[in-house]
Amino acid sequence: MAVALPQPDTQDRLRVLAAAANVVSPIDQKIAKTLWREGVRIESELIQSGRTPAVSLMSTGQADCASAQSFVENVSENTVVPAEQSLIGALTSCKAQTLDLISRKLDTALKKRIVAPRALMATMEAEGTKSQWSQQHFEEMFKSLPDAQENAAEAENYAAMYARMAGEVEVGMAKKAGLQLLDWLAKLDDSGLRTLAIDITTGTMKQTLGEQGFRDALSSDVVAGSTVQNAQNGAPPKVERPPLESASVLEAMKNNGADQTDRLREMPASQRAREAAAHGFAAGTSGDKQQASKYFDMAFAAVDEVWEQRRPEQDTAAIVEEVSEAAAEVDSVNALVRAQKLRDPSAQAIGMLAVARVVAGTGIAR
Repeated sequence: MAVALPQPDTQDRLRVLAAAANVVSPIDQKIAKTLWREGVRIESELIQSGRTPAVSLMSTGQADCASAQSFVENVSENTVVPAEQSLIGALTSCKAQTLDLISRKLDTALKKRIVAPRALMATMEAEGTKSQWSQQHFEEMFKSLPDAQENAAEAENYAAMYARMAGEVEVGMAKKAGLQLLDWLAKLDDSGLRTLAIDITTGTMKQTLGEQGFRDALSSDVVAGSTVQNAQNGAPPKVERPPLESASVLEAMKNNGADQTDRLREMPASQRAREAAAHGFAAGTSGDKQQASKYFDMAFAAVDEVWEQRRPEQDTAAIVEEVSEAAAEVDSVNALVRAQKLRDPSAQAIGMLAVARVVAGTGIAR
């Protein structure tokens, strides 16, 4: 029923299929494969259009290797960046069938200054960090770094790539690549992420080249030297990352019996959904079904708000699942009814599947 609900947005459809395949996989592999194939088809279509999939079924490890090979064949060198997580999944699951294909696509992409750092790193690990391919492509990557402003978000990944490989290559190559990366970082606007990437790079260069070698390298490149000097004189890096939200059932248990609804109303919708669900679980499992119902009313209403305001970088599906699973642990039939009343059909489907996961785990419908 959940999978049959309409999801006009392809990213939402992919989220639903990923959730459904996860639920049914331990129960019926045939149905799971059908869901997986539809999801992988959508994943491939999104990548071909230049969009990064919201979730990657290719990375779940359920791929048969013929499908993984076909998937990789359909990825063009122009779309290796949105395909990055999918390519890593295919390589992890089916190295023998996909390694050569992925290596060639990344090679062609680099020639166009298209860099997928995490996929490159995974391929280097698979090829062997001392292999000719890995050594050559380490050098090529830092010669081919793309437009700095358009790819500023990748600064930390580039620095991490340098940190992993600098000790595996010849010292002269490590020096040259480090200076190229610092020159690239110099073009970015000042930010915590830029400073962090500079710190990672300089720390690795000191370790690889030695203190004197590091100083000599900086003295040979005015831009790199200035970049490091300015970073050292600035404030310590402060990288802005989305806050991690969580709700503690143990805390909810401690406050069980005291009405928390006024406090919850002051919270942002996503935190309110999680906290209200935790309090609903605490009240329901202690036998207070009426109080639990009030909390779950609030939690599911907050889910509607969250889903309506969802952003691509936010894992909204996880919030729907967390609330629906908490409700199902108390009363799975009531939780299913609540999930079916969510405003958006994609949220309905994900909520229903979360309830199904709880029922499948317990073997009974409470």
